Amino acid sequence: MLHIEHLNLVVNDIPKTLTFYQAAFPHWQVRAEGTGEWHGVTRNWLHFGDDYQYLTFNDDGINENRDLSGHQVGLAHFAFVTNNLSAMKDRLAKAGFEVHKQGAGHPYRANLYFLDPNGFEVEFVEYFSDLPEQRNSGDE
Repeated sequence: MLHIEHLNLVVNDIPKTLTFYQAAFPHWQVRAEGTGEWHGVTRNWLHFGDDYQYLTFNDDGINENRDLSGHQVGLAHFAFVTNNLSAMKDRLAKAGFEVHKQGAGHPYRANLYFLDPNGFEVEFVEYFSDLPEQRNSGDE
């Protein structure tokens, strides 16, 4: 079976980014951090996650993230499954992050989209069925 081990994100500010993801994943921790060079530019990096999955943040980001309402090539969003979307929403709100947009109504799932401090759109989804044909019905 395949699964995603990590996402490597170029960000503007690691501490601000970490605030968002710590609220979303209170059971995760900083696994490692350091400094390195990427194509002639020194940058700080940090791995945040658990023993099996993590996010890498690299602080050498310049400019703005892609226009999410546009049609540029690039990342549209990434998603995580939660077993309590309401609690996720509350934790992020407490950390200062409001819902960016509501997911479409669906009988077997609920989802919310947030923008992290770097403009990455992050979806959180809660499923109300274990049956794939119900969970995945009407997917884009």
